[in-house]
Amino acid sequence: MNLNEEVEILKGVPLFAKMEAAKLKLLAFTGERMTFSTDQEVCHQGDPGDAMYVILGGVADVLIDTPTGPLRVAQLKKNGFFGETAILCDAPRNATIRASESLLTLRITKDMFYRLVTEFPTMAIEMMRELAHRVEDTNRKLRDATANKAA
Repeated sequence: MNLNEEVEILKGVPLFAKMEAAKLKLLAFTGERMTFSTDQEVCHQGDPGDAMYVILGGVADVLIDTPTGPLRVAQLKKNGFFGETAILCDAPRNATIRASESLLTLRITKDMFYRLVTEFPTMAIEMMRELAHRVEDTNRKLRDATANKAA
């Protein structure tokens, strides 16, 4: 995949959609491309978070540790991203991310992430919007699970 193809993919990520092409090219150039094979972990729940990832291709499972083993709570595809919460909160990873098929990501370091948010406040707004959607989705799943358990 060349730089221009990566820029086109980044344009499809809501966080970066309003950034100008030159800045996206810089992001694609400075980010680290990482490839993961099927069933390979990208990061593990509880590990320190030092970067976020944008999925350039492939599919990843979002897994939460439970007493009975890992539970898949979501699946991420091209244009998806993860790892931002650990960066924002200086907290350990809140989930394990595992490639469910060959996965190509762009790793964005914590320093680069903060530089982007500072230079592009609209990115911060899109980040908040996405995090709010994820919280609402989690709340919906909890309500559904509670209702099913009570029935």
